[in-house]
Amino acid sequence: MATPSIGFPRSATPAAPDSTRTVQPVKTAESTEEAKTSASISTSASTRRAEQNSQILQASMDVSIKSANTSLALLYRTAIDRINTLLEPELGPNAIGDTAAPVQTPEATAGRILSLSTAFYDAYAAQSQNKDKDAETVARNFVDLIRGGFEQGFGEAKDILTGLGVMGKDSPIEQGISKTYALVMQGFDDFLASKLGTKATANEAPKDTSAA
Repeated sequence: MATPSIGFPRSATPAAPDSTRTVQPVKTAESTEEAKTSASISTSASTRRAEQNSQILQASMDVSIKSANTSLALLYRTAIDRINTLLEPELGPNAIGDTAAPVQTPEATAGRILSLSTAFYDAYAAQSQNKDKDAETVARNFVDLIRGGFEQGFGEAKDILTGLGVMGKDSPIEQGISKTYALVMQGFDDFLASKLGTKATANEAPKDTSAA
C-alpha cells in the first residue's frame, strides 16, 4: 500500500522589488528646516542684488545729472509731457510729439518749450468749442492751458531733483531750471500780449469784465 506523502506548507516566495518604484525620502523636521533656511538665504540674496542694482542705477542718475547737466533735459521732458496731457482733450494724444531736448542751456530749453507749445494756438482756436468765443477769451484760455502744463512739469522735475539732493541756494542746477522757468513764463506773457495787442506784463491775469 502506498504511503501518502505528508506535505509541508511552502513558504511564499517574496516578490522581487519593483525597480521602477521611487522610494520617497522621509521628511524630518530637520530637513524641512534646512529647506526653509535655504529658501530664506536665496530670497535674501535676490533682495540684496535688487538693492545693489537700484543703488547703481541711482548713482548713475546722480552722476549724469550732476556732470552732464541733464536737469534741463528732465525739465524739458516733464514740461512737454504735461502740456501734451492738457492739450489731449482738444488736439488728441501726444500733440507735440516726442521731440529731442535742445542744447543744454536755459535759453535753448525755454525757447524750444515756447515754440513747440505756442505753435498749436491756431489748431486750438479752430476747435468747434472755441469758434463762438471771442479772440481774447480763446487766447487767454490757450495760454492758461499750456502755462498750467508747464508749471506741472516744472514741479515734477523740481521734486525729482530735490530728491536726488542736487538742489540748493547755490546749486547751478537750481539756478539753471529757475532761469528756464522765468524765461518760459515771460514767453507765455509775450505770446498772450501779441494776441491781445497789448504790452506784456508778468503772468498777466485776465481782465475783470464784471459790472462794478
